Amino acid sequence: MKRHSTFKFCLNPTAEQQRILARHAGAARFASNQCLHMVGSALAQHRTDPDVNVPWTGYDLINTFNIWKRSEAAGRLFAIDGEGVASMVVTGLPWRREICQQVFEEAAVDCGRALAAWSQSRRGTRRGPHVRFPRFKKKAAGGRQTFRLRNKHPKGRQPTIRLGETHPRSVTLPGIGLVRIRDDTRRLRHMLAKDRAKIPSATVIQQGGRWWVALNVAAADLHPSLRHPARTDSDRGGWVGLDRGLAAFVVAASADGHEIARIQDAPKALRAGMRQQRRLAKSLSARRKDRTTTASVLPAWHVTTTISATFAGTSCIGYLTSSPRPTTGS
Repeated sequence: MKRHSTFKFCLNPTAEQQRILARHAGAARFASNQCLHMVGSALAQHRTDPDVNVPWTGYDLINTFNIWKRSEAAGRLFAIDGEGVASMVVTGLPWRREICQQVFEEAAVDCGRALAAWSQSRRGTRRGPHVRFPRFKKKAAGGRQTFRLRNKHPKGRQPTIRLGETHPRSVTLPGIGLVRIRDDTRRLRHMLAKDRAKIPSATVIQQGGRWWVALNVAAADLHPSLRHPARTDSDRGGWVGLDRGLAAFVVAASADGHEIARIQDAPKALRAGMRQQRRLAKSLSARRKDRTTTASVLPAWHVTTTISATFAGTSCIGYLTSSPRPTTGS
């Protein structure tokens, strides 16, 4: 597989599946905060005792979290018999078996990546703006929640993440089951059927009151008819590739990897569009004070703000359109 892409679909879960998805998103947030708490505690102990090891990488955080979630420090559950004698029945997180374990592991990996980015930024080996130390995540009303699942391929069995298994518009996720999809999945299903694509992982997102799934796809190279034509002998410049990311808005590089241009600051199209919207709104408000003006003369100014989020970054684009109102007479 030579290229990577992302297919994002809107989910149509049942009420019970929504509760399961929210439970997994909360578990990912809990695991991330717990890993960050363990790092902070280990750093405090390391200042007084240099022999204390600080879990810093994703692998170390996974092992440390797995040990913690089975210990008494994570929680204890007691049962009291008829004679009033209490006995411990569960040690550790009592709800850990209700969550797919990959959610905990991927949250620990993300925490390790954030710590590595902070370390590199502090040493000056990381390009881009300064990166702060990771902060604890909190649940905001109507905010964005995410968790990630890996696609395992057990020997002799089907992969854990499957698309269109019993219904063309459905996806099967580990620990959650089959969830219906609102969008058309035909293009990705054909690529999977022809063995031209594989799904390494899936990211589930709650945003705008809906649940989404972003399937990360490792696909084969494009068909020759869809590729750029070969360069001629007279073409000395060559092709230039553009990459949109988080550290920089756009990076342009040649085919041999030589960087040609780098744009750090993204254009503020939304801010400029809002200024134009306020000006037009004042103009329209002044016109409406004149009651003798007919409705056919008044333009209907519609301002639409589209937030386009991709796997590599986010951009805000403002669109301003004008359409006349239907004539209703004087």
